[in-house]
Amino acid sequence: MSVRETPTQALIRQTCEELKKIKELTPPEWSHFVKTGVHKERPPEQPDWWYMRAASILRRIYIDGPVGISRLRTYYGGRQNRGQAPEHARRGGGKIIRTILQQMEQAGLVTKVERSGRKVTRKGAAMLEKIAESVRAGRQ
Repeated sequence: MSVRETPTQALIRQTCEELKKIKELTPPEWSHFVKTGVHKERPPEQPDWWYMRAASILRRIYIDGPVGISRLRTYYGGRQNRGQAPEHARRGGGKIIRTILQQMEQAGLVTKVERSGRKVTRKGAAMLEKIAESVRAGRQ
């Protein structure tokens, strides 16, 4: 079973637990106070949201190939409530995505591609595929 066929929530949960073991991926001090985008009213309430977002970004890069920060910001964006005025689509916060990508580069999970964004390295792909297999084994 590939990463694409694995249930997303289970894969992200397992990947989150694996990413917690990597010392390069640590939430910065400001991550406890920051919102994930202008369309949100409050910061995330989950204590391990940084690792969940990192796992989700790693999966997105694996599936979509070389991906830039701008496209990831669009993916993690949402609709901003503007009171009486109609809602508008807003992009997610770029600092969070950029910092996570830099940390994953240091860990050797992703690498930069010139003028295309970032792609998953062999180490990152192997980790995701191993987790996908364990999720599959756990479901049967």
